[in-house]
Amino acid sequence: MRILFVGDEASLPSELVDYLSDLGDDFQVQQVTDGNSAIASAAQYPIDVVIVAPVLPDLTAATLLGQIRTLRPETIRIALLAADDGQRTPPTRIIGVAHRFLPLPLQPEVLLEAITSLEELRELLDNPRLRSAIGRIEKLPSPPHLYLSLMHALEEDEDTDAADIAKLVAADPAIAAKVLQLCNSAFFSGGRTITDLRAAVTRLGVSTLRDLVLASEVFSIPSLSVAERNAMQRRALLSSRLAAKFLPHASAELGATAALLSDIGLLLPGVRNEYDPDAVVDDRPGHTEAGAYLLGLWGLPMPIIEAVAFQRQPQRSSTRSFWVTGAVHVATALAAGAPIDEAYLQKVGVLSRLPTWREQAETLTGQVAEA
Repeated sequence: MRILFVGDEASLPSELVDYLSDLGDDFQVQQVTDGNSAIASAAQYPIDVVIVAPVLPDLTAATLLGQIRTLRPETIRIALLAADDGQRTPPTRIIGVAHRFLPLPLQPEVLLEAITSLEELRELLDNPRLRSAIGRIEKLPSPPHLYLSLMHALEEDEDTDAADIAKLVAADPAIAAKVLQLCNSAFFSGGRTITDLRAAVTRLGVSTLRDLVLASEVFSIPSLSVAERNAMQRRALLSSRLAAKFLPHASAELGATAALLSDIGLLLPGVRNEYDPDAVVDDRPGHTEAGAYLLGLWGLPMPIIEAVAFQRQPQRSSTRSFWVTGAVHVATALAAGAPIDEAYLQKVGVLSRLPTWREQAETLTGQVAEA
């Protein structure tokens, strides 16, 4: 395995490089101090893993990782977070280009566990059985174009305002109507009727609007009956709102989107519904891994893909804290009445919060049904 460290001694001490080098001939480790040197290395030969410090002398970490993604899309990309980031949550601009985020100071065993976990996830998404099963589907759901357009506009220009966002939503009258309908429901309404999209954007906030747009696009699959579509959308919205409540503000949006998409695999024909206790375990892919595979095809951020893939087995995630995968596990289980892995919650130190989360789920259930 070729591993490229990008950063100075302060972020990536030589002891860390030596640790991986000493594991055997399977690990070939190189270190450079700047982004342009890293790009030159990636252009010369394949790299399995790149680990990037938060500050480089010439490029931002997000820019470098984006370049690596273009040059070597198969490379596992790990971004390090500065120790002074209290929540240790990734900046918005880097979420779409990094597979994993690790805190500084970086412990050798944490790095090794992260690499191993990402290899497992990559093998899951490149599973020949899964790829073959999805490949037999004549028509996959289309990527959520409006949602991706919103994401792109916000990533490209942080000053994008409510008028710009409303203009994008207005391009799809059906979704615009749905946004206004939901905005005026008891779940979101502040008591004043909203009749224009710009005001709806202001009331809902950008993150909630994106969730509504995403739900409207994803759950418009014609093969679903109206009852099936409504039930799945209600569960998705409930899971999304819950996951956002379970996470710090900086991660709430990521968790909300992952939970909203958690059951997208159920939209694919020929998959096994993992919520059904009577379903026969056979060669069909489960809906969680099938959904993660579809999101990988769509190019969504890796934290979302991982949360969808491991939502029913959160212990498979190498993240040692309660982050997106954990929040999605609890949120989807509460929304669907499925078992919660209390041993996992105990391990990550949040089991005592479960009763409060159950109360929040009961309160939100009625509101989502009305919406």
